[in-house]
Amino acid sequence: MFSLQIYLINNRMPFLKALNMCYHIIICSVNMGNITLSIPKEVHEEMRHFSEVKWSEVARKAVINKLETLKIAENLAKKSKLTKKDVEEFSRKIKLEASKRFLV
Repeated sequence: MFSLQIYLINNRMPFLKALNMCYHIIICSVNMGNITLSIPKEVHEEMRHFSEVKWSEVARKAVINKLETLKIAENLAKKSKLTKKDVEEFSRKIKLEASKRFLV
């Protein structure tokens, strides 16, 4: 028991990180699903440089923001009276004008 106390006193940060991880595993996993991300090795190395950032929280917020944007777009699309053919024609015209503007 005494050696555990010394370890905890001398190594508080690893212990606190481990305790925080256990909390998230026990409490948060009940209410949340899990995903696995694959990222380039260079990005992972940069992320490790900023180890104080909670990258799972960054990813969680990005997913939530994207879902909100998609829901808004879906609601707008439901209210639209445009046909698929109309949308394709608009898309073609926009691409044509964009290519004239940016490629010339």
